[in-house]
Amino acid sequence: MSQIESLFVTRLYRARLSEHGKSIDPQELEASCYSIAEDDEAGQEWCENNDYPGYTSYASLTDLPWRFPIFADIVEALDQHVANFAKDLDFDLDGRALKLEDLWINILPEGGMHASHIHPHSVISGTTYVSMPEGTSALKLEDPRSAMMMAAPIRVKEARRELKPFIYMKPDVGDVLLWESWLRHEVPMNMAEEERISVSFNYRWE
Repeated sequence: MSQIESLFVTRLYRARLSEHGKSIDPQELEASCYSIAEDDEAGQEWCENNDYPGYTSYASLTDLPWRFPIFADIVEALDQHVANFAKDLDFDLDGRALKLEDLWINILPEGGMHASHIHPHSVISGTTYVSMPEGTSALKLEDPRSAMMMAAPIRVKEARRELKPFIYMKPDVGDVLLWESWLRHEVPMNMAEEERISVSFNYRWE
């Protein structure tokens, strides 16, 4: 009798940030993001020089948890979420923990997008969502085998979820998504008139 099974699974973690640590007030977090963006002249200059849509603190600030206590609360919660995900992934961490490498703000205006990319040198990456206006873009995740499907036909529109070449995840405000850092992903163009705000991060193995 024939047998078919799924191999080499790609895992995606989704939870409420508030499941661990202190409850995060989304309005306070949004106000903090805007306050930092307004004061971060180096970040504004980097975005302008690199034609980056909106604002990111990725290239300018490395101490958000020190600047605003609410980001320290976020890290406290993320540490527990990442530990849970690492356990699910059956990682052998050899008695060491995954540690936060960097944490940054993204403010994406109407028409802005983040092109497809990975996060080299990290183990787990992710995002928690601060503002997701109606009509804004979901997170687009790409099948990591795509580059090796040299002569494969396209999938039918009704393909099972685990066989689709792309998966779109539309998180809610307060959600956290985690994935392994090699997983290619992008944020398609924001079609909403309001700004899409998120806080992204990387964890490394120490």
